Amino acid sequence: MPAWEERPELSPPLDFSFCNISTIEDLLQTQPRAGPVPPQPPPLALRLNNNQLGGLEELPPTLWGLRLDPALLHWLDLSFNRLQHIHPSLQLHGNNIGELGEVDKLGVLPQLRRLTLHGNPMEELRGYRNYVLSELPHLTSLDFSAVTKQDREDAAIAQRGKKKGGAPGRRAPPLAS
Repeated sequence: MPAWEERPELSPPLDFSFCNISTIEDLLQTQPRAGPVPPQPPPLALRLNNNQLGGLEELPPTLWGLRLDPALLHWLDLSFNRLQHIHPSLQLHGNNIGELGEVDKLGVLPQLRRLTLHGNPMEELRGYRNYVLSELPHLTSLDFSAVTKQDREDAAIAQRGKKKGGAPGRRAPPLAS
């Protein structure tokens, strides 16, 4: 039995490295150098390194065109391209993220401005919005809603309460499958 059948994370990456791709849409007409062959599961990693990419605006629809769910992608290599801008948006809505502490991992992304997490079990937890905004104070939009001055004040109050012994590890029950 292949290792990827028991552990999908071992599935090989879809590899478009060194393909001289200049636009994301070119992926739809380019044969990958390597990647999963059916019946393997869809890849969790995508290599786009060492190309001529100048922008990523059409990345999500292009991934769907390749029959890849962007939400399932764990690793994306964009090294050695011609990118000049980072699109400061992350869409994680409609997953099964239940623990507020998972948001802490996004703190390493100081340029992140827009985040969607709605449709995850954590959204049902009391103080969800305040917690996210206190951990990621640079956000300008959360769950497709602009972050207001009142949101920032509420998050600051929640942050002070957390320092006095709040529980960031609260967990919501998983969504029913």
